[in-house]
Amino acid sequence: MNWPPIEELVPHSGDMVLLERVIEASDDALTAELTIGPDTVFFDGAGVGAWVGMEYMAQAIAAHAGHKARLRGDTVKVGFLLGARRYQAGVPLFALGTVLRVHVQHAMQGDNGLAAFECKITDGASGALLANATITVFEPDNVNEFLQRSFS
Repeated sequence: MNWPPIEELVPHSGDMVLLERVIEASDDALTAELTIGPDTVFFDGAGVGAWVGMEYMAQAIAAHAGHKARLRGDTVKVGFLLGARRYQAGVPLFALGTVLRVHVQHAMQGDNGLAAFECKITDGASGALLANATITVFEPDNVNEFLQRSFS
């Protein structure tokens, strides 16, 4: 299947769109991909610190939410990364030239907009597990109303 550009699925823009493409998606999962290059945001000359993996996971979750919104005919919404449980990285950095596959699997959904995803990052060439975590997110029905209530 031809997937829309990642920029159409996430509420990020410009250099803060860290993923390059969706390679598969379903109702409860998504896999996105990126290649670590010299122009990759957070590249330090050798690679990208593995700590950035949490943001790769969060953006894959956002792409999943954006994909589902598009299927319903809705617009892409802003969501919030609430936390990561048990983030483990098997490497200190994602090395130059590495193709990363970011897999997210919907694990739990509350009626209040809270959700949890089982996430992992694998090496696109070998399939080796590079990082994994459980990511908790929140997508309010109306982000502007939520922010106004939260800060008033």
